[in-house]
Amino acid sequence: MTAIDGAVVLVTGGGRGIGKALVDGLFQRGAKKVYATARDPRTITDPRAVPLALEVTDPASVEAAARLAGDVSILINNAGVAHHTNFLDSPIDDVRADFETNFYGPLLTARAFVPVIERAGGGHILNVHSVLSWVGLAGSYSASKAALWSQTNSLRLDLAPRGISVTGLHVGYVDTDMTAAIDAPKSSPVDVAAQALDGIENGDFEVLADDLTRQVKSGLSADLSVLYPQLTA
Repeated sequence: MTAIDGAVVLVTGGGRGIGKALVDGLFQRGAKKVYATARDPRTITDPRAVPLALEVTDPASVEAAARLAGDVSILINNAGVAHHTNFLDSPIDDVRADFETNFYGPLLTARAFVPVIERAGGGHILNVHSVLSWVGLAGSYSASKAALWSQTNSLRLDLAPRGISVTGLHVGYVDTDMTAAIDAPKSSPVDVAAQALDGIENGDFEVLADDLTRQVKSGLSADLSVLYPQLTA
C-alpha cells in the first residue's frame, strides 16, 4: 500500500478531465506536492499545483521533467489521445499518434521516473487504461490501450522487487472533453479519480471504475461472440 498523505505526486495531463480531478483529489488526501503537467503549463489552473511542461512523446521533455521533479514518489500516467482510427482507411500517422501518446508516453515516463521513485524509498505508478483495452471497437485507440495494459502488467512484475507498486485504472465513458460528442452514460471524473486514488492507497493491481468495465472484464473468458455480437449478426 502507498500513502498519499505527505507524498509528492506527478500527474500527466493534469489540467483537465480526470487529470484535474486527480490533482484535486490528491490534495484532499494530504499530498505534500503535486506536479500537474501539460504541453502548455499555463493551462494548469489549480493554484496549489506545481505546473510543469511535459510532452510525453518527447524523450527530452520527459527527461527534463524528471530532473525538475526529482522528489516524486507517485507517478500517474493520465495523458492520452483518441484518434479512433479505422485500421484500413485512416492515415497511418494517426495510428502512430495514438501509440506514441498512449503506449510510448507512459513507457518513457516510467523509465525516467523509476529511478526518482527508488531514490524516494519506493512508491507507486498508476496507468490510466480504458474498457477499450479489452474490446477492439476504436481502432488504434483500443490497440494502444491494450498495449498499455500489457505494459502495465509487465512493469508490475519488474518493479515489485524495487519497491514500486503498479495499478491499472480501467474505465468506460467519462464526462470529459474527449467524450463530449458521445451520447451515452458517463462517469464523473471526480468519482473516477476517487476510485483511482483508493486503488493506490489500497495497493490494488487494477481498478474497474464502472459497471460497464466490470461487465466487460468478467466476459473476457467467454467466446468472442459475447464481446462482439456483430460477428453473429
